[in-house]
Amino acid sequence: MEADISIDTKGMKCPLPILKAKMALREMSSGQLLFVEATDVGSVADFKSFCETTGHELISSESGNDVYTYMIRKQ
Repeated sequence: MEADISIDTKGMKCPLPILKAKMALREMSSGQLLFVEATDVGSVADFKSFCETTGHELISSESGNDVYTYMIRKQ
């Protein structure tokens, strides 16, 4: 699955990864995919909650080598 837009928020602390994702999603069309990379361990809970609250679909949430990655489908 290939993202339409990718953002790198590595090194940013809460709430910046969510804010950057929110800004990117505003510019996207419904159904498009956003890929996010983050290093903030709190981003795991933040992105889950963000998607539940906004209605966007959290397709995947993975981690490895201290990097957390998310694939989000805009609703």
